[in-house]
Amino acid sequence: MGLFSDKLSTLDDLFHEQLKDLYSAETQLLEVLPKMADKAKDSGLKTAFQTHLQETKNQVARLEKIGKLLDISLTGHKCKAMEGILKEGSDMIHEDASDEVKDAGLIASAQRVEHYEIAGYGTAAHYAQRVGQNEAAMLLHETLNEEQAADTKLNNLAKGYINQKAL
Repeated sequence: MGLFSDKLSTLDDLFHEQLKDLYSAETQLLEVLPKMADKAKDSGLKTAFQTHLQETKNQVARLEKIGKLLDISLTGHKCKAMEGILKEGSDMIHEDASDEVKDAGLIASAQRVEHYEIAGYGTAAHYAQRVGQNEAAMLLHETLNEEQAADTKLNNLAKGYINQKAL
């Protein structure tokens, strides 16, 4: 048995499974982002996590809209990749580290999340276009742009001063 429960016969089937994976990833992230925001000491980083929490809620709603549009259920699948990435992030939350080093570590963990999501949304948006689901593709591109912006914001915080303070 493969990663998903049903046989994937077409690109459309694969597209639907990618949507389920993204939905699971985002709903798992909703549980961890508040903890990351709580543990961040830098006010800019704390704000970035809080802002991305609201974006993530909107992204889940967008995925639910796509599920309704395609008449598919997005529940019942567990994204094991995100589960692993978030486990590492949770380890960082509980790490015995100085505030500055913990903030740098939280950024590293968050960027792993963003990079996974960027890959997933880019793929799903491409599949949506290929199978003629233009509205879904538009919604997925909207989320992809948000994920890329979140990654850039984290990168700017790290390079701007957080990593320097962690030295």
